[in-house]
Amino acid sequence: MRLIFAGTPEVAVPALAAIAASEHEVVAVITRPDARAGRGRVLAPSPVKVRAQELGLDVWTPASARDPEFLERLAAAAPDIAPVVAYGNLIPPAALAVPLHGWVNLHFSLLPAWRGAAPVQHAIIAGDEITGASTFRLEAGMDTGPVYGTLTEEIRPDDTSGALLARLASAGAGLLLATLDGIAAGALEPVPQPGEGITLAPKIEVADAEVHWERPAFATDRLIRGCTPAPGAWTTFRGERLKLLPLVPGETPRGEQTAYGPLKPGELRVSKVRVEVGTATSPVVLGEVQPLGKKPMAAADWARGVRIGDGERLG
Repeated sequence: MRLIFAGTPEVAVPALAAIAASEHEVVAVITRPDARAGRGRVLAPSPVKVRAQELGLDVWTPASARDPEFLERLAAAAPDIAPVVAYGNLIPPAALAVPLHGWVNLHFSLLPAWRGAAPVQHAIIAGDEITGASTFRLEAGMDTGPVYGTLTEEIRPDDTSGALLARLASAGAGLLLATLDGIAAGALEPVPQPGEGITLAPKIEVADAEVHWERPAFATDRLIRGCTPAPGAWTTFRGERLKLLPLVPGETPRGEQTAYGPLKPGELRVSKVRVEVGTATSPVVLGEVQPLGKKPMAAADWARGVRIGDGERLG
């Protein structure tokens, strides 16, 4: 089939590479315009743009999928289908109607669970044991279209959203390509999503990533892993923000207190090799932390540097 691929971040690159190596013809690649990134706020191309240019593909970067010029260009290209992976712009009805077989989205959840921008983060934070990926036909609603295919993936106890998303992006590339092959062969028809089991996964903002130590240890662990690497879990110490990377696993059995006694929520206990923080249940052991304006460091090194006093706490 003649296709136009749409995607922006790194997680879309495996799908683009798989499709470009297939028998399908990639007419063009649509991605977000260059954006400022890094401490220098320098304009940088999206990962999809970089990979597309390496493959010698035509790249389009419309500011909006509603732009009349873009819609004219899309219609003139006459694609059979448009696969999408984390493009980041809403596709208007005028664009949805152009490809013969519509737009097929690779979404990183088992729909109708976790519709929205952050399905992997929400799955980890909610404590799901299984997640996956789905391919479905885009329509006007948010991730509501009929489903072509799915795959499942176990959520490991130490998974961060970054690690899990990387596995799903790799496996999902194969699922998306198989979906395109099935549509091309006329052997695949989408199935409407069920009306029950719907959960929503809106974008996780920085405010949502704040750790509240009054919650149980298991909830604290899930929040930190779910927000790693983005937007980054955080707390405060002496009035300044402190970024938290994943906790040290297995140090304290869930629901039990350490041999050194309980801690109040947020209360710190420091030894030469570890830093414990109290929660609503058992204390947790910090892994790496990142003070404002500094690089990540081991929590014990941070604690020695700031000289934590008795009774000091986080949050």
